Amino acid sequence: MGGNQFGRTSSLTLKAAAGKNGRTLLKDLSFTAPFKVMEPFVRDDGLTQVMVLAASAGIMEGDRQEFSLSVESGAALEFTSQAYEKIHQMSGQDCARRHAAITVADGGFLRYNPQATVPFADSAFESTVDVHLQGNAGFQWSEIFTCGRYMRGERFAYRWYTNLVRIYRDGRLIYRDNARFDPTVFAMDGMGMFEQYTHLASLFISRPKQGEAFARQVYDLLQEAEEQGKAGSQPLVEGGITALSDGDYAVRIFGVRAQTLEKLKEKIMDIGCQE
Repeated sequence: MGGNQFGRTSSLTLKAAAGKNGRTLLKDLSFTAPFKVMEPFVRDDGLTQVMVLAASAGIMEGDRQEFSLSVESGAALEFTSQAYEKIHQMSGQDCARRHAAITVADGGFLRYNPQATVPFADSAFESTVDVHLQGNAGFQWSEIFTCGRYMRGERFAYRWYTNLVRIYRDGRLIYRDNARFDPTVFAMDGMGMFEQYTHLASLFISRPKQGEAFARQVYDLLQEAEEQGKAGSQPLVEGGITALSDGDYAVRIFGVRAQTLEKLKEKIMDIGCQE
């Protein structure tokens, strides 16, 4: 298992179900080191939030992680993490890997909303997310990927980072995002890549009830953020929204601060939940 100090794959399994009075309950929860899960609590918007903690310094060479998340009809859940995810330096002989398998039943809702990812110099990480939605299941996915510890001069100094996201609705593929960032192949700060930016937020929003109105609100929000956050003539954020073929939407936002992108993506996901 390379650098995995636990000698086996670390796993987290969670099943959420609808309880009495519309509350969401954890029907099943199990995890192995280094994972821990905080006591769930209900947000002001009614979502039950589950926060994952890791009793480790971050992701190490050879680490293997398996997530299994299931949300039943009537349950509404947000899955998030405690802190930025740090992917540590690796020797070059191995990488770290994670696979997340997600199922949301018709009438269920899941917001998959982890903190930003920070790849250290010489790190390598492979992530795969497979999502299966049933009927009118609600689902929101977000990711913020950074260039690394840029305040320490580690700007795109990782070996490589890949993230394959596949989303199915009733067995049919509706969204596929296969991101591979390899500084040895691409000039990550060059034309068509990150250019002057250091952070990238990616979102998927499933079928907002008023799709065109949602798109207009998100577009206006991004335009306002670009105008308000200019440094001279250069905006500090720049993004766009894409309508997908099945009534879903994808959003991409470049920026220079994770906190700014966090606030924007929270607003966008909240807009996507409005009637």
